[in-house]
Amino acid sequence: MSDPFLNPYLEPMLIGIEQPAFDDPQFIFELKLDGTRCLAYLDDQTRLYNKRKLSITHKFPELCKLHTMVKRRCVLDGELFVYHDGNVDFFASQRRSLMNNHFRIQLASKQYPATFTAFDILYDQDQYVVDEPLMKRKKRLERIIKEENDRFSISRYIEEQGTSLFALTKEKHLEGIVAKKKNSRYEIGKRTKQWIKCKHWEEDDFVVCGYIEKEKGILSFVLGQYDKDKLVYQGHVTMGAGRHLFHDHTFVKTKCPFDIVPSGNEHAVWLSPMPVCVVSYMERTPQGGLRQPVCRGFRNDKDPKDCQLTLF
Repeated sequence: MSDPFLNPYLEPMLIGIEQPAFDDPQFIFELKLDGTRCLAYLDDQTRLYNKRKLSITHKFPELCKLHTMVKRRCVLDGELFVYHDGNVDFFASQRRSLMNNHFRIQLASKQYPATFTAFDILYDQDQYVVDEPLMKRKKRLERIIKEENDRFSISRYIEEQGTSLFALTKEKHLEGIVAKKKNSRYEIGKRTKQWIKCKHWEEDDFVVCGYIEKEKGILSFVLGQYDKDKLVYQGHVTMGAGRHLFHDHTFVKTKCPFDIVPSGNEHAVWLSPMPVCVVSYMERTPQGGLRQPVCRGFRNDKDPKDCQLTLF
């Protein structure tokens, strides 16, 4: 392979499977940081690229000196995240990634500065190290770092005891953990079962107020919950949704059940009676929707009015 600094478009290795937390002496376990995955190219300057191989260096000016914190030129894999009110704020890093206004970027970098946490190394000085086993790469990563500070750190891990770490992340309101096989090599641009994610999911019941038909017949359910007697829009769920769920439910098309048609739902098909579905999700967004929602199916043992909105 050629010098990555001449063509900095490597693709990171991806997690290949999700499963419940477990214990295994052949694995290490790390915190799953809820931010923006990126590769850091560090030589006489700092260059950051996201999973889509797009440069995001200018979006995070507070990280422009990462190259001064390593002993030699290298390519590191890690997570870029922003702390807000003492917690990792996924939406803060995503908002920054979408910014283009220089003044707003500078303001955000001072108000909510980002941190880069490295958890792997792909290239060290003049050689690729992706064929080395994970634990050897971890030791190499530790040796290459000059210092850690508020902007730059190394991901910590524990061996064998994944369930204990997972329980701790639940207590601390973190996303979950990643399990990695100790002898795994770094598979550039590939999704591998050598890395496993274990995530916390919330679950709640929602009213299916209607649906939007997308390309290739895919449905997206329009969700709602009641605030006492008033139906409140709660976003959409597409994963797991489908016409097959209506096989045992008879309904007719009706008018929008909300006081005002929510933006983006002008072409929705509204249903009566409204079925109840179970949805798993990572968290509720600041706009009131759901992050990474998955429809688990309908339930006929619950009245739609009992789908009450929980304040958070």
